[in-house]
Amino acid sequence: MAGTAIVSSPASNAAADLSVPLLDLVAQYQPIRNDILAAVTRVCDSQRFIMGPEVDGLERELAAMIGVEHAIGVSSGTDALLVVLMALGIGPGDEVITPTFSFFATAGCVSRLGATPVFVDVDPVTLAADPADVARAITTKTRALMPVHLFGLCADMDALRAVATRAGVPIIEDAAQAIGARKGDRQAGTFGLAGCFSFFPSKNLGAFGDAGLVTTNDESFATELRLLRNHGAEPKYYHSRIGGNFRLDALQAAVLRVKAPHLEAWTHARRANADAYRALFAEFGLQEVVELPEEPAGYTHIYNQFSIQVPNRDALKDYLTSRRIGTEIYYPVPFHRQECFAGVAPPDAAFPVADRAADRALALPIYGELTAAQLRHVVKSIADFFQTSR
Repeated sequence: MAGTAIVSSPASNAAADLSVPLLDLVAQYQPIRNDILAAVTRVCDSQRFIMGPEVDGLERELAAMIGVEHAIGVSSGTDALLVVLMALGIGPGDEVITPTFSFFATAGCVSRLGATPVFVDVDPVTLAADPADVARAITTKTRALMPVHLFGLCADMDALRAVATRAGVPIIEDAAQAIGARKGDRQAGTFGLAGCFSFFPSKNLGAFGDAGLVTTNDESFATELRLLRNHGAEPKYYHSRIGGNFRLDALQAAVLRVKAPHLEAWTHARRANADAYRALFAEFGLQEVVELPEEPAGYTHIYNQFSIQVPNRDALKDYLTSRRIGTEIYYPVPFHRQECFAGVAPPDAAFPVADRAADRALALPIYGELTAAQLRHVVKSIADFFQTSR
C-alpha cells in the first residue's frame, strides 16, 4: 500500500443502517407496475401464450431500437447462441473461437453441438476477446468467431471484423450483457452476421423469466433462425430441418414491450452511477489499489456490471457482505480452468489477463435506483477495508 493515501472515517449510525443489494428489481418494477399488470392481463385475456402478436410486436420494436433488419425472439440468451450455431451448421470437427473469460453459455453452446471451443485471452481494457490472440487461434477448422461484449462494453469490433474478413468466417456477437452498448455509431448486435441477447431478469432489459433475441441483417439467415426456433417445421408438422423449441413466450414479450421504452433512461442512470463511483473512488484516494472499469474513447458502456479489480478480492467481498453490501464475482473460473473443458486448451496455453481478472474481479451494485448515500456507503466501506488491512 506504499504511496496510497486512503481516506477513511468512523462509520456513522446512518451508514451502518444502510443496505445496498447487488440488484433491486422491486425498485425498478414499482413505477411501471400498473403498465406491466395491464400487459400481462392483455395476454391472459387473449389466451395466446406462444408466439403471436406480442412477440411480433416486440421483434419489430427491438429491431428498430437496435438498428437491424431482423430481430427474432427466442427462449433465452443461451438458446440465442445455440440456434445461431445450429443455423450455421456447426458441429463435430468444427472450431469456434471464444474468449476464455465469460459466462458459461458462450463456450457451452459450442460443445453441445459437438464442436470445439477454442479459447483466447482477453484485452485488459475491454475484457473482451483480444483480436491479436483471435488471429493467432484461427485454423482451417475455424467456422466462426464468437466475441463477447462483457459487462456492457463492446469488444473491439473493428479489429475483430478485420480478422474475420481475412479468415473468411462469420462473427457471432454474444451481446447478452450489452443491449444498447455502442462502439462509434453502431450498437452491439449489429457488427456481425448475428447478435445474441439475453433478457434474464438481471440484465439492463430484463424479462420476468428467461427470454432472448437474435439480430441479423441477413434475410435468408433470419428465415433459417425462425424455422429452427420452432422445431424446423414449415408448414406445421412438416420438418425440413431438425430445430428446437426456442420460441419466446407471449407473456415475456408483453413484459419486455413495457420495459423497453424505459431502457435509455435506465442506462443513463447506470452511467451516472458509474461516474459517481469514479468521483468517490478519487475522493477516498483509492486509485492505486482499485482498478475501475474503463470506457475507451468512442465506446458507450451500459454497465450491466460495474466490475472493479482488487487485491484480496475474496476478503473484500466478505467485508462488504458484513456491511450489508451485495457483490458478485463474475467470473471466478475461466473456461480453460473448468473441469468440463479439461483438455480443450493446450497444456502450455497462457491466458494471463483472463486469469488475473478471474482472481481480482468484483462486481459492485450499479442499478439506476441506487441513492447517493448508498453509493458513498459502498466506496467508504471499501476504503475502510483497505485502511484496516494495511
